[in-house]
Amino acid sequence: MFKKIAKFMKGYELAAALGPILVILEVICELLLPLLVARIIDIGIEGNAGMTYILEMGAIMVAISILSMFSGVMAAKYASIASQGFGANLRKGLFDHVQEFSFADIDRFSSASLITRMTNDVNTMQTTVNMGLRVITRAPFMLISAVIVCFSLNAQLTLMLVVVIVVMAVSIGLLMKVCGKLFTIFQQKMDGLNDTIQENLIAIRVVKAFVRSDYEKGKFKRANDALTDAGIRAVSRIILQQPIMMLAMNAAIVGVLWMGGNGVMSGTMAVGDLSAFVTYISQILMSVMMVAMSLMMMTRSMACVRRTVEVLDTVPDIANGGESQGRELPAPRGLVEFRDASFKYLATGTGDDVLSHISFRVEPGQFVAVIGGTGVGKSSLVNLIPRFYDVTGGAVLMDGLDVRQYPLEALRGRIGMVLQNNILFSGTIRENLLWGKEDATEDELIQAIRDAQAYDFIMSFPEGLDTYIDQGGVNVSGGQKQRLCIARAMLRKPALLILDDSTSAVDSATEAGIRESFRNHLKDTTVLIIAQRISSVQYADKIIILDDDHIAGEGTHDELLVENPIYQEIYQSQQEGVAQ
Repeated sequence: MFKKIAKFMKGYELAAALGPILVILEVICELLLPLLVARIIDIGIEGNAGMTYILEMGAIMVAISILSMFSGVMAAKYASIASQGFGANLRKGLFDHVQEFSFADIDRFSSASLITRMTNDVNTMQTTVNMGLRVITRAPFMLISAVIVCFSLNAQLTLMLVVVIVVMAVSIGLLMKVCGKLFTIFQQKMDGLNDTIQENLIAIRVVKAFVRSDYEKGKFKRANDALTDAGIRAVSRIILQQPIMMLAMNAAIVGVLWMGGNGVMSGTMAVGDLSAFVTYISQILMSVMMVAMSLMMMTRSMACVRRTVEVLDTVPDIANGGESQGRELPAPRGLVEFRDASFKYLATGTGDDVLSHISFRVEPGQFVAVIGGTGVGKSSLVNLIPRFYDVTGGAVLMDGLDVRQYPLEALRGRIGMVLQNNILFSGTIRENLLWGKEDATEDELIQAIRDAQAYDFIMSFPEGLDTYIDQGGVNVSGGQKQRLCIARAMLRKPALLILDDSTSAVDSATEAGIRESFRNHLKDTTVLIIAQRISSVQYADKIIILDDDHIAGEGTHDELLVENPIYQEIYQSQQEGVAQ
């Protein structure tokens, strides 16, 4: 597990190595100072070596202190560089890996949990790395070195000290075992809180429209209280560490002073040695406390590491097509075929087929519509073509080749898609349109917005194509957003254009203008449209009716109006609505 995380230190290995080296140098300097103080007491003062000797020792101590300070500052600098670099690499690695996820993979984790893992979890690990390069290096080295020095000064006192250290170590181990599970629960509760916040902010207009702020506040309070309770349970165990450490530290100092004092009185121990020993005790016990604090931080970090590795270890269930590698792909014509295709949501669904044994063929250049009631699987159907999900039975073919055999980039490069949720990114209209074709010329941009019936409203803005769009497109209307998304897809001039209920917010005249642009400027493009209105599909070359999980009819508007009761019912209900 740590090997998978350690690779993200790449590029910062030198800083990661210099940090601990400088920490060790700092510790050596600190270990020398008590010995010099002991020499001043035993030789300079009690041995009457004189002021010259004391000043010499003092000068050496000043030089060592300056070196120690410099080492400490530089160790902190390099540890910070290494930890920040590690965090940046890990966030990038996670983000890049998540970009390979299918919709099912994202559904399995949830977007809120992925955000928490890429931010809070990574920040915790980054802080632990910073601490590890300094504190976790410093404390054990100081502990071992100081114990060795103490043993050279007085073996009996050192053995008593070792007993205290063992007691402290056992206490720390028990606390770590308890806190590990609590920190995992804490991170999960943070996922829940982030999920609540994200949902609220995305749907804030709906919340306000239905005056549900009080309800949302209550939901937030429950998630926030759950996180708080989890944090309190974890912290209430951790705080036991401090009194246990202080009790052991003070008991050790009292014991050393009592036994060491007797040694000084009996002449078996020098005053300077006792002074140095007490100083080393403080350093040793502070080191143990630092190790304890670091281990507690590592316990929380371990929960974050497991969650992060879980993401990194996830193999996207939509694998890049491999069978077509090394052979020429078929020419992009826009031929789509479903062969006995079935599909179910494996990660989040009930286990029932959403689509069952679907078979139909869309010829190149055809205008084909899919219609049916809410929740019958229309969006799931078109999501199978660009492999946002994979079929669980049968096959979907694009230009005669199973979509699973395409490299994903090549497959999706043939398709222009306007999703049911029209997404615009923060940036100018021009920048959003160029998602369709990065190197599009000004003439191509103008033609695309004309075809999508978006030219007039765009040019009514003072900045035209350079008008800034806020995140999510909140500063344009629903119909304007739909037309911008359609223009973005048309700019690509794809072999297949999929419109998933993408004209629901535009009027009939605008929709007719968009259909006319398909005939005039996308003659060779196959158009597959999902719609609710009969007026949107009646001119299609073929209409496919979905009912529950299967195809309940297929034909032209006139044919279905005569032969298909489901289509007749939809048509009649919409005619009645118009008449009223």
